Amino acid sequence: MPTEPPSNPTAIPAKPRRRPLRRRRLEVEDVNVVDKAMMKKAVGGTVVGNTMEWFDIGVYGYLAVTMGAVFLSDADPQAQLLFSLGVFAATFIARPLGGVIFGRIGDRIGRQKTLAATLIMMAASTFIIGLLPGYAQIGIAAPILLVLMKLLQGFSTGGEYAGATTFVSEYAPDKRRGFLASILDLGSYMGFALGAGVVSALQLALSEETMLEWGWRIPFLIAGPLGAVAIYFRLKIEESPAFQATLDAQEENAATAAGKDQDAVAQGTFGIFRTYWRGIVLAMVLVAAANTVGYALTSYMPSYLTEAKGYDPLHGTLLTIPVLVAMALCIPLTGRLSDRIGRRPVLWMGAGSTVVLAVPAFLLIDRGPVWSTLLGLALLAVPVTFYVANLASALPALFPTASRYGAMGIAYNFAVAIFGGTAPLIMQGLIAATGDDMMPAYYLMLTSAVGAVAIGIMKESARRPMPGSMPSVATEEEARELVAGQDENPLLDVDELPFDLVDAQRAEGSESPANR
Repeated sequence: MPTEPPSNPTAIPAKPRRRPLRRRRLEVEDVNVVDKAMMKKAVGGTVVGNTMEWFDIGVYGYLAVTMGAVFLSDADPQAQLLFSLGVFAATFIARPLGGVIFGRIGDRIGRQKTLAATLIMMAASTFIIGLLPGYAQIGIAAPILLVLMKLLQGFSTGGEYAGATTFVSEYAPDKRRGFLASILDLGSYMGFALGAGVVSALQLALSEETMLEWGWRIPFLIAGPLGAVAIYFRLKIEESPAFQATLDAQEENAATAAGKDQDAVAQGTFGIFRTYWRGIVLAMVLVAAANTVGYALTSYMPSYLTEAKGYDPLHGTLLTIPVLVAMALCIPLTGRLSDRIGRRPVLWMGAGSTVVLAVPAFLLIDRGPVWSTLLGLALLAVPVTFYVANLASALPALFPTASRYGAMGIAYNFAVAIFGGTAPLIMQGLIAATGDDMMPAYYLMLTSAVGAVAIGIMKESARRPMPGSMPSVATEEEARELVAGQDENPLLDVDELPFDLVDAQRAEGSESPANR
């Protein structure tokens, strides 16, 4: 009979191995089934506001030459253009501040209220620009007032795009987020095209002298009634379910795990920087790469065609309209493509096509004939279509729900201020400094080469739940299928789902007076 080994009274007993705690399984009740009617209202109300915003921005870009002549009439044409482009760039100085402030407000009181406020400020500042007297009437005070209004416009815009992309991304089902979020940018570029159309119609109907005298005011004054319509639609939408769940859980469990989890509580600006700096840097690089191409096409090309290529202001504007409309209509297609093959492959298409097509695009524009100019503009539109259609869904997925608006506001607006808004000024300055009309192409190639590196680093987010949110589907049947296959689904990591927020929200519902 075997004997037991002698005991060692000095030995320290081995601790039992502790298995990692597995969070509970996903249940059908945990999955967010999107209300289709509310989703359509949310997307529609956000797109209408986004269209209005980019109409305002686009109008100034298409009137850059005229605005310089009106608000700095004593200077030579080159100085006028640089002043006008500088004012456009100054708009973006205020965007980071707006992004920080509105982002923090949006993470604390809600996306819907914040987006309504940004749209009101945008419409009001644009309308006031249409009322400003020119340099001939009040001298140096005219350009100062213009800069102040553009700074206010930029401040409000700082909260707009970050909030709109966050809002729609949180509303959308996981499998359709790329498509639905890309509709925002369909609205953006249709807004640009609408601005170009209004400016072109005025240039056809009015003489150059009349445009300088009072015709330039009309597009800005149109912002008043357009803004009122957009605000009406935006006030009709409701808060996103993902954010509402987070907000309810924070109120219920402020002192519990849900309140202590950094990903589950809205943080201040420095807290966001400290916690999510990697995602912020990654987003900034992607935004810089995409927006240098985007603003080169939309805001710089009218001035470039007029000043460098000898087109009159009318044709410099008209040539961009068909390209913008065609590109806008293609954006949802590339958004849908990203839902199928992933965000990273489509973003790589944007970076790669910029590097390959930038030089041929500017060479075609440089040839002179209208057909080659249109073809060159179309080549520039190709990478923009791949880029912008996917940033609206890829960037919000870098951050958790509780701090998403704030982190997006910081990342997007700092990048746009440093690289996007200054792109027209930098490209015009490079041409002025070197005398080489191809410098803008080289600049675009450089920013996209750096962007390609960032795309390689980012995680794929297509068809996956947003960080800090439960899975979102279009139908009850999809919810049941998701739950049934949760163990084999490579797109679903159950252990990363915020069950604590869901459970806290249910606890709040069970303790409400109606359930007692």
